[in-house]
Amino acid sequence: MERIKLQQLNDHIFSMDDAGEAVGYLVVGEKKALVIDTMNGYEDVKAVARSVTDLPLMVVNTHGHCDHIYGNIYFEEAYLHPLDMELARQHSGFDGFVKRMKERGLCMPPFRPIAHGDVIDLGGLTLEVVHLPGHTQGSILLLLREDRVLFTGDAINTHLWMQLEDSSSLPDFLQALDKVMYLKEQADYILHGHYGQFLPISLMERLREGVSELCRGETGDDQDYQFFGGPARQHLYDGGKALIVYPKK
Repeated sequence: MERIKLQQLNDHIFSMDDAGEAVGYLVVGEKKALVIDTMNGYEDVKAVARSVTDLPLMVVNTHGHCDHIYGNIYFEEAYLHPLDMELARQHSGFDGFVKRMKERGLCMPPFRPIAHGDVIDLGGLTLEVVHLPGHTQGSILLLLREDRVLFTGDAINTHLWMQLEDSSSLPDFLQALDKVMYLKEQADYILHGHYGQFLPISLMERLREGVSELCRGETGDDQDYQFFGGPARQHLYDGGKALIVYPKK
């Protein structure tokens, strides 16, 4: 099954678009390579990475949701923030996924903890882990210092889900965002988990303003939003080009 579309973005960053449903990344250094998120697990992500590099592979999940961790089954281990360990365990126990693993004779490998401030050295390339609770409590960002690129998973994107049970409150998320706004000075581009192309780092400021509008109660033009968990609300910002989904009271 060929679902993953591999695209080279610069000399050592590749996007892996899984049928338009989720996007992972491969960063290739001089000594090892890093897989950032493994998507839905239908296709062998390790084999895709091996089509690019023979270097040792490390896997980091930006958070514990199923569409970012299921491809872990092709690896020996993966790193995840401890606050999302239980969430990942729950998602790994979904019936359809368990059935698929049994049919293939595969299993979920162990998660290893990764924490704010950890630095991943790939040889000539270094990535710093930045904790940003919001979309989930254990969501992380990865700052690729040499390229001034910030990998954000689902924590910062243009269609942000904040309505989930494991999401932070909007005021708490705003406070967490304020703590990481220094990254605007350290990165020029964002690569997130559902759009495999570079976006300007100014998305951080625009998202912050959208969250601020919600915290100030500026919701008069907001519309209903339906997702698999039921009804929610959506708030458009940045001239209607981006949205935040939040709980319906």
